[in-house]
Amino acid sequence: MIKKISKIDKILSEDFVKNSVIKWLSANGWGYFQFGGLREKGVDIKAKHQKYSRYFFIEAKGEGKIKQADEVAFVYSLGQIITRMKTDKSTRYYYGLALPESSAKIALRRLPWQVAKKLLLYVFAVGKNGTAIQYSWKDLKKTNK
Repeated sequence: MIKKISKIDKILSEDFVKNSVIKWLSANGWGYFQFGGLREKGVDIKAKHQKYSRYFFIEAKGEGKIKQADEVAFVYSLGQIITRMKTDKSTRYYYGLALPESSAKIALRRLPWQVAKKLLLYVFAVGKNGTAIQYSWKDLKKTNK
């Protein structure tokens, strides 16, 4: 018997994750977006706050075909965002990992809240329906008890 792939079974692409997070950012005061292509160096999403001199640099990953890919996506995106962090004191930089829910759950469990707080690092979990949820260090602290 051939099983049809429904929309719910569909693997979330990196572009789908990026677009979902961009919608969230737009609805929460961020704009002036720049996007990194798959072959370009730099973050996947760069956003500037519409009222303040603050920037959000976000690394996005899509869903893998196998379960082990979820953890690899989290670890790889974490390494990428850390290597792109800036130390300019005149501007406030925020950092984010945009991940499918399956990878985000691993991030929420494994990422120390103290590290997220110090680095201003957020986790965005994107669901199959395109809803993005932002998790801060405070949410990580509740999860990591």
